[in-house]
Amino acid sequence: MDDFEAIALNALEAARPLARSYFRTPLKVERKADCSPVTLADRAVERAMTAVLEKACPNHGVLGEEYGTSGADGRHVWVIDPIDGTKSFISGVPLFGTLISLLEDGAPILGGIDMPMLGETWIGRVDRDTRMNGETCRSARQTRLEDAVLFATSPDQFTAEEYRLFDGLSQVCAGRRFGGDCYSYGLMASGHIDLILEAGLQPYDYLPLVPIVTGAGGVITDWNGAPLTLRSQGRVLAAATPDLHREAVERLRNCAA
Repeated sequence: MDDFEAIALNALEAARPLARSYFRTPLKVERKADCSPVTLADRAVERAMTAVLEKACPNHGVLGEEYGTSGADGRHVWVIDPIDGTKSFISGVPLFGTLISLLEDGAPILGGIDMPMLGETWIGRVDRDTRMNGETCRSARQTRLEDAVLFATSPDQFTAEEYRLFDGLSQVCAGRRFGGDCYSYGLMASGHIDLILEAGLQPYDYLPLVPIVTGAGGVITDWNGAPLTLRSQGRVLAAATPDLHREAVERLRNCAA
């Protein structure tokens, strides 16, 4: 695991100066098939990260947002999102990140969030506590929905029915906030955010977050409380504590009934 962590950090370090160099510069924004934006920066960062991984682990697979999958049937597969939060990136908002995860037999055993413009990096592993910039961090101890603040990146990520469930959950919480992308999950690991509900995410968006949230004491699953996998439907629920997570799952079920 130490070797895998070193490789992940090397990939993030290769990505960081590239992301910084493209930030707040004139970039052509293209639209992918799902209408999400992509730029030269996304592609350049993914190529740099893939080069590190292919050199260090030539027998491992790689799943990237921009260039697809190679070797996905192997026991070990790296998952990378070069710029999580491209909408923030192209708007000059520094709350975008770079994500990396290592899957073993389909389960995430290592995850990383790097915030290039903020100098903050979280690393989560199945065999140790999550660390932010090398220091162990823990999620908050919040256990009740009525005391928790609920986060989501944007209301636009929900379908009409999903938003109804999000709204039903938020009505019993202390408040709700929008924004953050992957940064919200790092902040949860560091004890600042209680609850996150999102939809429409891809495996490269959520799999790197799993070891980070769980390694800090939190819980992250789909909306039904099931583990997140490559085949999950992109609905993500993360909570600072198991008790808070259980309350949130129950509330979502009641709202759906």
